[in-house]
Amino acid sequence: MRDARPDPGQAGALLLDWYDRHARTMPWRVGPRDRLAGHRPDPYRVWLSEVMLQQTTVAAVRDYFHRFTARWPTVQALAAAKDEEVMAEWAGLGYYARARNLLKCARAVADLGGFPETREGLLALPGIGPYTAAAVAAIAYDEPATVVDGNVERVMARLFAVETPLPTAKPDLTALAESLTPRDRPGDHAQAVMDLGATICTPKSPACGICPLTALCLARAAGIQAELPRKLAKPAKPTRQGRLWLVRNGPLWLVETRPDRGLLGGMTGFPGDGWDGSGGAEPVEAAWRDIGEVRHTFTHFHLILRVLAAETDANPSRGSYVRLAPASLPTVMRKAYDLAEKTG
Repeated sequence: MRDARPDPGQAGALLLDWYDRHARTMPWRVGPRDRLAGHRPDPYRVWLSEVMLQQTTVAAVRDYFHRFTARWPTVQALAAAKDEEVMAEWAGLGYYARARNLLKCARAVADLGGFPETREGLLALPGIGPYTAAAVAAIAYDEPATVVDGNVERVMARLFAVETPLPTAKPDLTALAESLTPRDRPGDHAQAVMDLGATICTPKSPACGICPLTALCLARAAGIQAELPRKLAKPAKPTRQGRLWLVRNGPLWLVETRPDRGLLGGMTGFPGDGWDGSGGAEPVEAAWRDIGEVRHTFTHFHLILRVLAAETDANPSRGSYVRLAPASLPTVMRKAYDLAEKTG
């Protein structure tokens, strides 16, 4: 292994040259040619995309982004939207606290008259953490803020042959990323590193033969690039079990709006029991049919739900009967709905 670390200036120049030729086309991105021609990224679109992309793939986000920006083309339009409309449009993206924070942040920005133009100013907004603040500051305003996501951590771990496992290595990897962040074109640099990690320096089978940093990469020189970054073993996820009650009253379904805090906060769902800590009795007296189970995995646990169905016009003790738009349901509830439709 070489003793000398890669030169940050050389690595940065190679990255930008590669990005200018190979940047991914994104609906929220202003490409390098357009940017050099004077077109500026819209901070609203940058912020919205970064919130949507947290713990979600680009492929999963594209359609949601198009729908959101078609319906709410500005941050002011989003700020004026009804909570339930935004939550319904978000359904299926998961991590629903993001949607609640999205609205809080949009309304704060609208009150300010626009987005702050610095990382520190962005950090003062509700729902914006260090990563999102750095991304918006760098990409929208060209502040030399260091943007570090999983792709960036992987590139840094390999480029500098950092063998300390994640998450212990996070501070060191962030410092290394900061050492590479240039004052000129920091937004393009940030996107270049993320693109490199997403398309070439991938978790498995990195394409080192076409990587612009191959000649500088210490892990490549040592033959350990596929082993990095190392990660500490994660504890096994526990499994929870519970019930959902699906009640149909002619064309109507019995649903309730979940509390703002907690799992699926603020979302529409079927009454349930025993899986989210909220408890609850049967919502109506009825002849219940056990129609099967649905399984779903959240960030911290696996979930198995028995689905009980009934048809009645009895007054419920919780929730209300509505004409249901299945697309507005969070994924686990949509699975239960699909099971009910399939079993009749």
